[in-house]
Amino acid sequence: MESQPRKHDILILGGGIIGLACAYYLLKSGRGVTILERNTLASGSSHGNCGTITPSHAPPLSQPGTVAKALKWMLTPDAPFRVAPRLDFELFGWMLQFARRCNWRDYHRLARAKGPLLLRSRDLLGELVRRETLDCEYAESGTIYVHRDEAAFEAASFLPKTLADCGIVMQRIDAARCRTMEPALNDSIVGGYWNPGDTRLRPDRYAEELARVVKALGGDVRESTAITGFRQGRDRIDAVLTDRGEFAADEVVFALGSWSPQLARQLGLRIPIQPGKGYSITYTQPARAPRIPLTLRERSVCVTSWDSGYRLGSTMEFAGYDASLNRARLDALRRGAAEYLVEPEGPAVIEEWYGWRPMTYDDLPIIGRTAKWKNLMLATGHSMLGVTMSAATGELVAQLFAGGDTALDAATFSPGRFGL
Repeated sequence: MESQPRKHDILILGGGIIGLACAYYLLKSGRGVTILERNTLASGSSHGNCGTITPSHAPPLSQPGTVAKALKWMLTPDAPFRVAPRLDFELFGWMLQFARRCNWRDYHRLARAKGPLLLRSRDLLGELVRRETLDCEYAESGTIYVHRDEAAFEAASFLPKTLADCGIVMQRIDAARCRTMEPALNDSIVGGYWNPGDTRLRPDRYAEELARVVKALGGDVRESTAITGFRQGRDRIDAVLTDRGEFAADEVVFALGSWSPQLARQLGLRIPIQPGKGYSITYTQPARAPRIPLTLRERSVCVTSWDSGYRLGSTMEFAGYDASLNRARLDALRRGAAEYLVEPEGPAVIEEWYGWRPMTYDDLPIIGRTAKWKNLMLATGHSMLGVTMSAATGELVAQLFAGGDTALDAATFSPGRFGL
């Protein structure tokens, strides 16, 4: 047991990629930072995702027709988007709010709201990699959304205009150009959408490298430190209670991802986040691995290659905090890849993985101070785009602490939109 008699400047709760990015930008602005992480740094959803940096993902999950698909797929264990049937009133309320946004007006509104954050973060992330010489296999690769169903390809033809309205470039390309750009695709491809502004990196290496820089800048990292509660004043958090003693601080940042709602309840806050479970399989690299990251649209499978490996990932499952590795969903990744790729799997499996993404029903992160607790800043709810949004989130948090102008419209992501 370790007690902490001194008062810290800023405590960051959670050592995932969002917590690390917040720590980096706060340290660069001259603040002192201590990170509390119950496991090891970036061991959650920061670890096993596909590592694409995707302004092209500005449109929200709540597209018209999504709820009908979810209902249709409820009893299909390997469906790309699945809500597991169970009695869960919080999930039911979340899904009602999500369903209300499954219309074209909100779809375009939320895309325009998210676009500036994604573009800012992509640019900052590239600068960060170069400035700090992060060894994370970063490449300005672009991405391709690939189709093998003609009707689905045509139905997505509105996407370039939707993204253009957000300042993001997407180009429709035919089957021949798809295969010229990416020879790893097979002859079933009918067309695709090329996203030249997307980039990629190896997410676990990015997290490791960012952690290295945070420590070098003087960040105090406390791993294997489980948060158990809070000592509360009238309108301030006086201390964070852990299994290694109390940590008092002037300011607290909540960067706990999918675990945010559970701890927030102790502070009387109801953060509208549901854990969206995603899966990935990491292999040694196949001989004909894609050079460009791909999204296999009809199967909702993402494919990313690095010099150090090859990964199939994605899917979305709302099954609470179920900690089992669902073999049906892993097999769906393999089957999906086999429909599109000449060589869908690598020679050897390195890791089978799952993790929970912190999903908000409006598909926007929650970044800003709470009304109830004067020294609490939220930086959570990044849905499926935590790595993509990490740098801009860290910058925004540091700017909010500093006061004055911010590079982004902070009101867009304010906790106040949820009454927090």
